[in-house]
Amino acid sequence: MSTVTPSVARAKKSLKQDVYDHPDFYQIDSLLTDEHKLIRTSIRDFVKKEISPFIEDWAQRAHFPFEIAKKFGEIGAFGPTIPQEYGGGGLDYISYGILMQEIERGDSGMRSTASVQGSLVMYPIYKFGSEPQRKKYLPKLASGEWLGCFGLTEPDHGSNPSGMVTHFKDLGDHYLLNGAKMWISNSPKADVAVVWAKDEKGRIHGLIVERGMPGFSTPETHGKWSLRASATGELVFDNVKVPKENILPGKSGLGAPLMCLDSARYGIAWGALGAAMDCYESARRYAAERIQFGKPIGSFQLVQKKLSEMLTEITKAQLLVWRLGTLMNEGKATTPQISLAKRNNVQIALEIAREARQIHGGMGITGEYSIMRHMMNLESVVTYEGTHDIHLLILGNEITGIPAFT
Repeated sequence: MSTVTPSVARAKKSLKQDVYDHPDFYQIDSLLTDEHKLIRTSIRDFVKKEISPFIEDWAQRAHFPFEIAKKFGEIGAFGPTIPQEYGGGGLDYISYGILMQEIERGDSGMRSTASVQGSLVMYPIYKFGSEPQRKKYLPKLASGEWLGCFGLTEPDHGSNPSGMVTHFKDLGDHYLLNGAKMWISNSPKADVAVVWAKDEKGRIHGLIVERGMPGFSTPETHGKWSLRASATGELVFDNVKVPKENILPGKSGLGAPLMCLDSARYGIAWGALGAAMDCYESARRYAAERIQFGKPIGSFQLVQKKLSEMLTEITKAQLLVWRLGTLMNEGKATTPQISLAKRNNVQIALEIAREARQIHGGMGITGEYSIMRHMMNLESVVTYEGTHDIHLLILGNEITGIPAFT
């Protein structure tokens, strides 16, 4: 009698099915260095071993595998662009993009965990923090010993973060923080939160809030149809005493969190492309194997049209993020350029997921394939870190010089 449980059997089956190899129609690999390719191979092997066999089960159960944090730390997925002296990888931005692409190929929720840790927690501590803050927090965040989150969005202030009401008062030997944040990735498990709040003059500052501080709680958000393998929650501050040494001294004002969002949006542009490529590759293989009317459905004109359009958009998006990566490495990338890439790549990923679902027919809605999970995840990705429409307005402002946000 077999002692293999159904979940283990599913994991083994999924592992055998993960034969993913990326499409490269325009030979973009020739633009990458040997180090880039080595990083890609390492993280792809990691995803196939540590995420692919289990992700459908995690998503079905709405389970965030907290143990993945230390594994991400071991593989160098947390803070890859942070200098090595603080535990980071000291890598370039194309390497960072490749890491996010491969992780999101596995699952958007897994990429969200890594993206938040690196771009929204470690980045501001490194960029705006004091040296003691860098030494205290960054190595533990890089290793995955600590998990972090980023508190900007509020229940009534999403696309308009400048309207935030979370605030703090200077009480001499400490700050007193009050307010709430919502839709915060990693919050239910986070040890550290980088929180943006207004001082008594209305100026926005970043503060490092640690789990265990009295009055600080992180209620979990339940009932999600998207990012089900990612932990999402709130941050609630009820007269939280924050030590004065926990304020980020390097930069204040709304520009500080927006700089963090630029870094995160850049990673999303690469990451969403990973989800798109996974859907395309699954559809291409399915079209070759699925027989209808006595022949593979890949022989039909409309299926070939879908696959051709998918590959076209993927190829354009690959060139887009590669070029953006070179601009990031040179310190020349602008917020509108990053917005364009985030908006475009998430949109084409959503469209590709939907077309891939059509090719898979009824099987496309099951956990046997990754398509529906990617599609549901991308419905969150198209909204967070700036909605699709907000990114259009950022680009429109750049084109016309006229802001249309108010």
